[in-house]
Amino acid sequence: MSADDLATVPEPSTPKPSTPDSTVPEPTAPEPTVPRRHSPLRKLLKDPQAVITTVLLLVVVALGVLSPLLTSHGPNQASLDAINAGPGSPGYPLGGDQSGRDIFSRLLHSINTSMIAGLIGTGVSLLIGVTAGLVGGYFGRRVRTATDWVFNLVMAFPGLLLLIVLLPLTGGDYRATMLIFGVLSSTGIFRLVRNLVVGVKNELFVDAARVSGLTNGRILGRHVLFVIRGPVIIAAAFLMGSSISLQSGLAFLGLGSNTVPSFGLMIAEGFVNLYEKPMQFIWPSLLLGVINASFVLLGNALRDALDRGRPKAVRITASARPRTPGGSGAGAPAAHLLTVEDLAIAYPSPSGELREVVSGVTLSLDAGETLGLVGESGSGKTQTAFALLGVLPSEAVVTRGSIRLDGRELLNLGEGELRTLRGTSVAYVPQEPMSNLDPSFTVGSQLVEGLRASQRLSRRAAREQVLGLLERVGVPDPPRTFGSYPHQISGGMAQRVLIAGAVASRPKLLVADEPTTALDVTVQAEILDLLRDLRKQLGMAVLLVTHNFGVVADSCDRVAVMRRGEVVETGDASEIFRTPRHPYTRTLLGSLLDEGSVRSDPPAAATAPAAEEPPAGPAGARDTAEALEEKTS
Repeated sequence: MSADDLATVPEPSTPKPSTPDSTVPEPTAPEPTVPRRHSPLRKLLKDPQAVITTVLLLVVVALGVLSPLLTSHGPNQASLDAINAGPGSPGYPLGGDQSGRDIFSRLLHSINTSMIAGLIGTGVSLLIGVTAGLVGGYFGRRVRTATDWVFNLVMAFPGLLLLIVLLPLTGGDYRATMLIFGVLSSTGIFRLVRNLVVGVKNELFVDAARVSGLTNGRILGRHVLFVIRGPVIIAAAFLMGSSISLQSGLAFLGLGSNTVPSFGLMIAEGFVNLYEKPMQFIWPSLLLGVINASFVLLGNALRDALDRGRPKAVRITASARPRTPGGSGAGAPAAHLLTVEDLAIAYPSPSGELREVVSGVTLSLDAGETLGLVGESGSGKTQTAFALLGVLPSEAVVTRGSIRLDGRELLNLGEGELRTLRGTSVAYVPQEPMSNLDPSFTVGSQLVEGLRASQRLSRRAAREQVLGLLERVGVPDPPRTFGSYPHQISGGMAQRVLIAGAVASRPKLLVADEPTTALDVTVQAEILDLLRDLRKQLGMAVLLVTHNFGVVADSCDRVAVMRRGEVVETGDASEIFRTPRHPYTRTLLGSLLDEGSVRSDPPAAATAPAAEEPPAGPAGARDTAEALEEKTS
């Protein structure tokens, strides 16, 4: 089969077994039921709080918009006959104020003033705060420091006092005043968004989006912002109420135009006439309270509808951009597809000193070859793989070394240049498939998004190619899986989905980080067979990060053994199993379980000095070597 036929090969049909003649039908297993995922709109429609508050706000807004049709008097039109007129007077449903103006007309026009003020204040605050919060929280320490400094400076200004001082400049126009208020109140939105982004940006599904080649803008807008939307929505609802209250408060103090109808101005005038006509004070106060309470309650309902049932995960975040050393430029002749020379990665300790976790790693990988990177947990395998992909935590520092992919130095590339390589020249299969799929989107939409970003396909063409890939990687029902959310598929199915997304662009190098860790034995074998078949068909190289020597014996051509951040031994897989040279390698092989014999030697620490040879466990190593020889023959 050629690589070009990858996305078009149909799933082989399974012949139906013949059944003996019998009148009793063979029982069939029931179709597994999957809980339906209701849309946020449906959840809102089932929430009485959301329905009531939405209806109230829609009625209030409709009254304000239709105010010219619902009233026969202008908001500032006065009549001597209507001075302090009671409710129900002809032409004055709610009566007249002390100046003879129609209270009902002024209430309806005050709705428009309040809504415009709220939209201006909230819109400006969200535009500035959300944008700056996304940028400051997602990018490195320098950008974060700069945005923090700017917004700390804005926060230092006394907001209300500044608004009063600037009133002569605004000419009493409440719209200009609310514009300034939006800028001042954006600091709270910025801090909220920035802290949320810092907690989300290193989630595995964000890393997966970066590795697939998506731009930072698409990651921030589609994945990060979508996850943090709940707190932002509730903050926006509170801010809408605060903006309306502030405008009304300034009008109550007489800071603004007396010709613009406002709840605050009506409350101030009603307060003066409180003992004679108390209803003039109650009408605007009651409507203002209903509007503010409705916004807050609706914000709570929206947050619950959007966030209900979504799993939350927290990972430790980093704070500094990695420093990369100089290296050879692109265009040098490549002896190997991948060459890593003297790679060293360090992290700052609490005292500020750099502590190396990867030291002097050197390895190479050719096209069509599988290299197993083996070692116990904490040996530096994943750090090395992340360095190849350019997705190390931002506090990591590459102190020296070189990484060349097809002759091109990777450590000198910026994020934009690395993005053009991810998902096209190099792809990634993670060890936690369920955590690397965004729970907010369907499986198909995530695969289509990555494919369109890397190959510039139309949505329809990308969908057809994704369905073909899902079929090729062994998904039984591609359309159903395409439309499912991550929680509706199994771990093995999720791993197949991620493999399909990784090989969609036919990469030169596939980095598989513990791709069978959380899977049962049967599914592990299927995933390994799938990776082996795809490697042969596409001619790609595979860097297999694992601690399982059984996986190494089944899939790898060569092996690199890592210990404490260093590569201690490299060689052909058959040689490593037959004649391991390093004591640590012999210790790892000696730890293999042997079902034919019982271990009788004392336990040996993996950190034994090199001069002392720990027990090698010859039975386990010999059996593994024999199994490898039998497989390769």
